[in-house]
Formats: sequence, structure tokens, C-alpha cells
Amino acid sequence: MECELEGITVHYETRGEGSPIVMLHGWSVDHRWMVSGMEPLFRQRDGWKRIYPDLPGHGMTPGPDWITGRDQELDVVLDFIDAVIPGERFALAGASAGAYLARGVAYRRPAAIDGLLLTVPVIVADDARRHVPAHVTVAADPVLVSEVGPGEADGLFEIAVVQSRKVLEYLRANGPCAETGDEAYQEKIREHAENYAFSFDVDALPEPCPAPTLMVAGRQDSVVGYRDAWGILEDYPRGTFAVLDRTGHFLEVEQQDLFHALAGEWLDRVEEYAGSTRST
Repeated sequence: MECELEGITVHYETRGEGSPIVMLHGWSVDHRWMVSGMEPLFRQRDGWKRIYPDLPGHGMTPGPDWITGRDQELDVVLDFIDAVIPGERFALAGASAGAYLARGVAYRRPAAIDGLLLTVPVIVADDARRHVPAHVTVAADPVLVSEVGPGEADGLFEIAVVQSRKVLEYLRANGPCAETGDEAYQEKIREHAENYAFSFDVDALPEPCPAPTLMVAGRQDSVVGYRDAWGILEDYPRGTFAVLDRTGHFLEVEQQDLFHALAGEWLDRVEEYAGSTRST
């Protein structure tokens, strides 16, 4: 599907019917990453309309020249939400750089949000200022690495901490080796700290976000780490904070069952909260 906005056409996919939940993927992937990670939650759960956009410069959504930073990307996300679910309350899930944008939505539209899920969230946009552990391999599979060849193995397992066929196939289908989008646009934004960060402090909320929140980080995540996320927990008084062992930046697949258990419990809390909010 396509959503025509001023200056950009956003490609997106929807599944199901009911309360809307907007899914924001990370950098250098597209909406398929969120589909693979989130759809299993809804196999036995009705009542949710899942909305999966390709963010600017990713997937089938172009990266126009007029977007020069994250503030404008946030404007696109907000305009997209206004266009596809006008006037509705919604839940929001973001992974990695998508979690950074999700916090921007929470900053700008706190009263509209029924729940917030932040998976391996980018907290500090500037890589040089992040507190991250050194990369380690927790579960090695030398035979698998030899089968895929050094080029692909380096591209995948320099970030993944679990070397397994399940992780490999997931990343081949949805991860960096399956990336689509405008590489020039991605480089323009990603390679310059001033472009990759908001112009405002997204975590200086005017008041705490009251909606049920889940922050899930990887103990071995050498990309964004886990320590910086703890620093924003007080912004979310209904927040659960979990740091999972045996996982890096690909948490959704490396600890898939545990992630789904936590996210399912979050959805339970969101449904309860949304019901109480709408009845008052």
C-alpha cells in the first residue's frame, strides 16, 4: 500500500483489524524486519491492526533530498500516522533506530499513545558517546561459519552473538544482507551525527509517559548497548526494563521465545490500559 504525503510517498503494509499499532523498523532494513519479529505475537491474539511502514530511504519508500535529518523523518512518521489512522489512539513499537523515532512520537504526541515497545533502542544517536560492551560470540558454530563463507559471515556475525542456522536464515531474509532502499540517503543521514540525532533532547519529556512501556536490551549488544537505556526509565513509570543474556543487536531472533513472552505480556498491559482509558 502507498500513503501519499506532501513531498513523499510512504510504502506500508497492514495486517489485521482493531486497535492500531505502528511498527517502526531500524536502520538499513525495512518493514519486513518488524513483520518477522512481531507477527508471531498475533497468531492467537485478535483485535489489533498492525501497521508496518517503510521509513524514508528504506524499502520502497524513497529518501527525498529535502529530508536532511531525523527531525524531518519524525515529521514524516507523524504525518503518516495522521493519514492512516486520523484521530485514533495507537500503540507504538520501534526497534533500534526505529525506537529512537518512536520516542520522538511519544515526545510530540504523548496523549495519543496507549503503549510503547522499545527493542534494542538507540538511546544516544552519536556512536562515539554510547556505552557499549565489546563484541563477543556467546554461541559459536565454526561449521556454519565455514559453510556460508567469510564475506557473509563477517557481515552477519560481527554483530550477532549467536551463530546458528536460525539466526542466519532470519538475517538473510530480513537483515542487513537483505537490505533495500536508498544507500546514498542512508549514508547522508547515518554518517553524520548531527543528521542522525534530533535537534532536541527526545528524552527530556515535559512529563512522564503514562502508557505501559517495555524496553528490551541485549546484554551483549555492541551496537547500542544496554546501559544508556536504563537512564531513561524514569520517563516511563509503567515501564518494564529487561536486559537479556545471550543476545546482541538481533535480540528478536537470538532470544526469540523470551522476547515474545515479554512482548505478549506488554500487549496484555496495553489492552488493559487502553480499555480503562477509553471507558473514562
